[in-house]
Amino acid sequence: MYRFLLTPRWWGINVFLLLSIPFCVFMGSWQLGRFEDRVDSHRDAEARIATDKREAARPLDDLLPVTKATSGKQATASGRYDTQLLVPDRTLDDKDGYYVLALLRTDTGRALPVVRGWLPGTPDPAEVPAAPTGEVTVTGALQASETPGSNGVSARGGLPQGQTAAISSASLVNLVEYDVYDAWITLNRGDSGMRAVPATAPGGTGLDLKAFQNLGYTAEWFAFVGFVIFMWFRLFRRELEFVRDAELGLVPDEDGTDGNGTDGTGTGNGEREPERSSPSAV
Repeated sequence: MYRFLLTPRWWGINVFLLLSIPFCVFMGSWQLGRFEDRVDSHRDAEARIATDKREAARPLDDLLPVTKATSGKQATASGRYDTQLLVPDRTLDDKDGYYVLALLRTDTGRALPVVRGWLPGTPDPAEVPAAPTGEVTVTGALQASETPGSNGVSARGGLPQGQTAAISSASLVNLVEYDVYDAWITLNRGDSGMRAVPATAPGGTGLDLKAFQNLGYTAEWFAFVGFVIFMWFRLFRRELEFVRDAELGLVPDEDGTDGNGTDGTGTGNGEREPERSSPSAV
C-alpha cells in the first residue's frame, strides 16, 4: 500500500521535505540570533549612557566626529549663546512638549547646538527662559545629528519662524548664517528650571524597526516548517486514499467506467441517467 513512496515523484517530495526543514530551522535560528544581538546591544547602550554620565567631561573637539563609541560621552564647550530655537513634538515621560535649543558660538567660528531643556505644552516663545548672556561653559551628553523621519523625529515642514523639526546641521544651516557642528549636546541639568533631556542610545543599537523585522522573519521561517510538514501529510493522505480506492475498484478506468463495469452511476451501460429537475426549479 505504501509502495507509492518509492516512486520518483515521491522521492522528489521527500527530498524536498528533508532539505527544507533544516534550512528553515537554520534561517529562523539565525534571525532569532540577530534579534537577540540587537536586544543585547540595546541593553549595553543603555548601561553605557549611565556610565558615561559619571565620566569626566572632555573637550568637544576631542570627541568628534560622533560615533557609536563617542555618542553619549560627556563633552564640554565654551562660547556665547546666539540664536534660540524651539523643537516641537517632543515627549518626555509620555507628556507632549518641546525642546529649547540654543546655538553656542564657539571660538572656532562654528556653533554648537545645545538643548537647554524641555517644556510641556505647545511651543510658546513667551514662556521660554532667555539664554544666559556673556561667556558660558556648557557640559552635557554628546549626541549625533538627528535624521528627520526616524526615531520619532518629525519630518514635517512649514513650521513657524523660530522652530526646527530636527536637531541637525543640515536643518540648522538654513536658519542661521554661520557654520554649525554636526553634533549637539543635551545639558545634564535643565537650564533656568527646565527639565533636562536625557541622552539617547546611538543609532543602530536600539530596539528599532529592524530588530522587530528580525523577530517577524523568525516567526515566518518556523511557520514555514509547519506548513511544509502539513502539506506533506496532506499529499500523503490523498495518495493513500487513492491507493485504497484503486484496491476497492473505485477508481474510474480510461473509458469512464469504474472497476465494476459501471460508469459510477449504477446504470451498467456507460450512459448517465437523465438529470431530474429539482422540485424547486422553475
